[in-house]
This record gives sequence, structure tokens and C-alpha cells, in this order.
Amino acid sequence: MRKRILSVLLTGTMIAVMATGCSSKDDGQAASGEAAGTESTTEEAPPAQSDGDEATADRAKTDTASADNSDMLIYLVSKGFQHQYWQAVYKGAQEAADELGVKMQMEGPNTESDIQQQVQMLNNAINLKPAAIGLAALDTEACIEGIEIAKSQNIPIIGFDSGVPNAPEGAVYANAATDNYAAGELAADETYKLIKDKIASADGTVRIGVMAQDATSESIVNRGLGFIDKMITLVQADGKTIGVEGNDKYTEGKEKSDGKDVIIDVAVPAQVTAEAATTDGQNLLNKKDIICVYSSNQHSGEGLVHANDNLRKLGKDGIVGVAFDSGTVIKTAVADGTLAGAVTQDPFNIGCQTVELAVKAAKGEAVADVDTGCKWYTADNMEAEDIAPNLYD
Repeated sequence: MRKRILSVLLTGTMIAVMATGCSSKDDGQAASGEAAGTESTTEEAPPAQSDGDEATADRAKTDTASADNSDMLIYLVSKGFQHQYWQAVYKGAQEAADELGVKMQMEGPNTESDIQQQVQMLNNAINLKPAAIGLAALDTEACIEGIEIAKSQNIPIIGFDSGVPNAPEGAVYANAATDNYAAGELAADETYKLIKDKIASADGTVRIGVMAQDATSESIVNRGLGFIDKMITLVQADGKTIGVEGNDKYTEGKEKSDGKDVIIDVAVPAQVTAEAATTDGQNLLNKKDIICVYSSNQHSGEGLVHANDNLRKLGKDGIVGVAFDSGTVIKTAVADGTLAGAVTQDPFNIGCQTVELAVKAAKGEAVADVDTGCKWYTADNMEAEDIAPNLYD
């Protein structure tokens, strides 16, 4: 479905419109038809809606099942709109909508701390009686009332990005998202290759920092837990002891750090702001036993890079920095060696698949969760054909 032109990536536009299709691989104001460009940034996916579901069958008999989709509205409520990540999601969603001949609107709150603003956006979407809603919930509990109303009105919900964890049964038909726990594991696998020798040769304790934007978003939490759990496995397999300290969401059920060879130190800011992320990065980089810092999304990755601007501690011969997602700041840091590498999602494909699933659900067709994929990139492979299209600016 995509018609991406890779050269657009180099011009500073949000993301390429790619030549490959959605089904292959490929923050806060409302947007409709054109990207408004305003901030951002799992769940156990609910089962796909069954073919025999009465509500779905009834909906399939309505005008949404018509071969002419021009009156079908798909409404996406994201976590934000300012970060390039969300604008890349928008690009994919709009292209899918254009090719399927449906109307698409997408909006998100001013920041990812504005939960009530997102709740109001969800309610506004329901009032428009769209054929289906795409939802990346900041807080599922806060959205419960709206989700229940959508369900009672037979409006299918498609989760995207972190989806809608713990939503009422039957409300969410499918999810289009990265397997965030697996993505965190991938980050740990690649990071361990870079720090294994430092751990093995250390005379005393060494510390691995984890920067998490929050402890509520399931996508962020799972990327952190995937990284932590995998790192614990890798370190212990090499005969070293390891413990975790910091935010309770990430330390629950883990061994304490006292007396361990390796400490995983998890930092979560009180608010989702650039300043708070930078402060967390500075605090970690200034710890004398730190050997590595992993940041689990674009927001915290940029905070790590900015924290290093004056400290100059990251790099090949210094502290290993690892990020998640893309954007100009992270891409530049990977290219010049400030960051050793990062994991990229496929935000264009997330948007594309969300709309495709929404249209199918609105027509009463069976849908199932879609893993939209992730990859590890470094300065050496970021121009590769399977990497470059996902590195938005």
C-alpha cells in the first residue's frame, strides 16, 4: 500500500512515502487530510472479534459494508502529535485511508501527561459516530466510560501503538503495535554485546541505567521490562549477580541491587517533560560506576542525548548509550557515534495497519492483532533498505 520515496527522508520531511505495501513492512491538535504537526509518546492484546459476534454482524449490514467507502469515517486518537513518531503514524494512516477510499481523522493531546484531554478527544470521536476508532490509550482506566459507550454503540475499537491494555472484553477488536517486550529484549541483546567485556573485567560493581518516560504506558513499561529481564538472563548466564533498583513498576519481583556485581538503575521522571528527561540522563551519566544507559522511547532518548551535550561522556570509548525510536536528534547521535545504536519501530506501518484493521472491523470482517515489527540500527546499517524507511526525521 505504501508509495514511499526514500529520498524524501533526506529533505527533512516527516517520513518517506514508501513504495512497499502496508501488508509487507513497512502530538496536540486534530488532523484531517493533512498532518497538523503538533507532541507525543503493552499489553496483552484482546482477542480478535469473532465472526459470529452479533454486534459485528449487525454492523456489517449497515452502510459501512457498502462497496463504496466514501462515507466511512475512521477516527484515530493518539497519545500526542508533536513528536515526529506520531506524525509518521499519521502519514501511514492517511495513505491507507486514501487507498481504501475512507475518511480519516487523527488527533492527540498536547502532551502524554494530558490524560483528561485525551479522554475528551475520545468522547468527541464517539459523538461523531465513526465507523471505527483507533485508540492508543494513555490510561485505559480513564478511558473506560468512553470505551463502554463505543462498545454499546457497536463502534469497533482498534488499539495501536501501546493499544488499550485491560480494556473491557469485546471492546477492542485487534491491535496494530510493536511487540514492545520483544523490542526491549532486542535492545538488551545488542547492548550486552557492547558491555559484556566491561562487566566481565570489572573489579567492583557496574551500573546499567534505564531511562523510562513513565510507569503507566504499557508500551514504555514493556520495553523497559523486556530489556531488564533479558539483561538479567544474559548477565547471570555469564556467572555474575545482578539486581534492580529505582521505580517500583520496574523493580517488582526482581532481586535487590545490594551486593550485586551489576545494578540496573531505573529512572522515571515525575512529569513527562524534556527538562525532566534531561535531568534523569545527567544524574545517570554522573554516577561513577555507570557503563551504559538505555532509553526506551524517542522522548527519553532525546533527553539522554541532551544530557550528554555538556557532559560528553557517551561514545565509543566512554559510556554506551542506547536509544529507542528515531527522530533527528537520535539519528544524528547514532550516526556520529554518540549513541551506539537504537531500536526502531515502523510507525508508518502502525498507522497503515490501524486503518486497514479499522475498515475491516467496521465491515464485520474478522481481524487479528498485527505485530508491526522493530529493528536494531547503528551507524553502519542505518542506510540499509530495511532500516532507512523507518528512520523518520
